[in-house]
Amino acid sequence: MKLFLQKSFNGLIPADHEAEGWLRKKKMGVIVSAETKEVRNYAFHKKLFALLNLGFEYWEPGTISCDYGVPEKNFTRFRKDVTILAGYYHSVIRLDGSVRIEADSISFAKMDDDTFADLYSSVLDALIKRIPMLKKMGEEEIDKAVNKLSEFA
Repeated sequence: MKLFLQKSFNGLIPADHEAEGWLRKKKMGVIVSAETKEVRNYAFHKKLFALLNLGFEYWEPGTISCDYGVPEKNFTRFRKDVTILAGYYHSVIRLDGSVRIEADSISFAKMDDDTFADLYSSVLDALIKRIPMLKKMGEEEIDKAVNKLSEFA
């Protein structure tokens, strides 16, 4: 079972209802074994998705075209492409020898807080460069909109 605990003046305490229920069932003095891992800031994770949602809202796929057509408006593809444009990607060599660029994972297990903060900043820069409405808004106004959006996420 995965438990989320929070450090307090009294030691580690349950950080959610599931951990609280589990701990309540244990007898006083029982010893348990645990492997620990500090999780990334969840509120900041929500803030990145609020930023991506804001960018996606203002992004118009019809302004870009290539030999294969016009990209469809798809949030998952948008998120991955913006991650790549922000510089967080890896190359995969396919069976036919061609190279495919794939976005790095932004899961809690794959990225620490510092790397995630750099990713957020790079995503913001990439969106401002490529979406005219965000360029007009500027970073301060974008940050206010993102904070407001992340409150509801």
